[in-house]
Amino acid sequence: MKSSIVIFLSFFCIMSCKKNEEPIVITPDHFHTTIDKVTDVIIHDIFSPPVASRIYAYPNIAAYEILALKDNGLNPLSGQLKDLNAIPKPALDAPVNYELSALMTHIELSKRLIFSENKIEIYRDSLYKIWESKNDVVFNSSKKYAAEVTGHIADWMDKDNYKQTRTMPKFSVFSDEPSRWQPTPPAYMDGIEPHWNKIRPFVIRTADQFKPIPPPAFSMQEGSDFYKQVKEVYDISQQITADGDNSEEIAIAQFWDCNPYVSVTRGHLMFATKKITPGGHWMGITKIAAKKSGFDVSNTLYAYAKTSVAMADAFISCWDEKYRSNLIRPETLINDHIDDAWKPILQTPPFPEYVSGHSVVSGAAAESLTSIFGTNFSFLDDTETPYGLPVREFKSFKAAAQEAAVSRMYGGIHYRVAVDEGLKQGIALGKYVVTSLQMKNNTQLSFN
Repeated sequence: MKSSIVIFLSFFCIMSCKKNEEPIVITPDHFHTTIDKVTDVIIHDIFSPPVASRIYAYPNIAAYEILALKDNGLNPLSGQLKDLNAIPKPALDAPVNYELSALMTHIELSKRLIFSENKIEIYRDSLYKIWESKNDVVFNSSKKYAAEVTGHIADWMDKDNYKQTRTMPKFSVFSDEPSRWQPTPPAYMDGIEPHWNKIRPFVIRTADQFKPIPPPAFSMQEGSDFYKQVKEVYDISQQITADGDNSEEIAIAQFWDCNPYVSVTRGHLMFATKKITPGGHWMGITKIAAKKSGFDVSNTLYAYAKTSVAMADAFISCWDEKYRSNLIRPETLINDHIDDAWKPILQTPPFPEYVSGHSVVSGAAAESLTSIFGTNFSFLDDTETPYGLPVREFKSFKAAAQEAAVSRMYGGIHYRVAVDEGLKQGIALGKYVVTSLQMKNNTQLSFN
């Protein structure tokens, strides 16, 4: 009888030990899902497009840096990004799962960057419970290391001047200058992030390194270059709205709207509809490309980190120009000088017109993704389907960027010059980021 009990207990112990020594396997889908969760919180918390780009960048960089310690094919970003020192290495005897630590760090940093921390915590805790039950030794060791890297990156992050810009004065709209930006209906919001050019860039030297040419001299005299810009927006709007539901231009405008500040008025009630930001849309495209290409975890983080860095610097560069030229939006001038009942197809975002932010950011993102996946990478973009918009097909990232840029003119919120020069600015900045960052020995992978 005693021998039977001993055998049973020994068997139970062996089985229990084996049960808690299962491998913890982290896949690319873990990162895709995590970034999707972050996007959901960004939408819920209504972060501005520039701030959202910062939320994407730091966790992607941190996760990439951990994987660069394990994967000889990845070069660390420390020493390449401004003021970023090498992350700490795990103890030699620590059974660290690098992919697990990378994901944990991504989650923990993301939680620090948003308001609704509980939404990330619920997601995190559901994963942590599963991982700890599989192998508590590896789980706890990886978690401890993730905390070290999280602290390291958080210290670097906290010195990017973001906190200081929170206390800087609001943008003043009081001016007699007829060219100066004014708040637009229906919410008449203040200009957002007027001090974003003071945020520390990641790769570009200064916020004005890719300063575009100035817009045409302001003049509402018929025949002037500037008046032609205004009139073109109005004429295009009249033409495409006449086509109604069959208008391809309206479909393009709506697909690339990406405005988190849309206000809807119902009688005396005003409420906001929540939408993805431009950066969130391009993070979605990055996911589509990585999944289509069958990327492993390392290459997936390579794509996310590289593209989010390019977009973050693009927002800094774009916002530097927006509050320098401080140009009035088409909606204001068309209502004052051409048609007081006119409304743009898209709701005008609350910041100055020149240059088009979507154009700059899309140009930069497309350059980054092209450097990774190739020139003729075709894809089906279903990023906007959760928001009731159909899938669109693109033959390349650059074709998508061009459509994103012109969508702003179709939507009635930008002049052609803001679209064209913004796209040029983004492409130039994107090329600079791509050539400046040495992230892989083979910088372009062919998965067409």
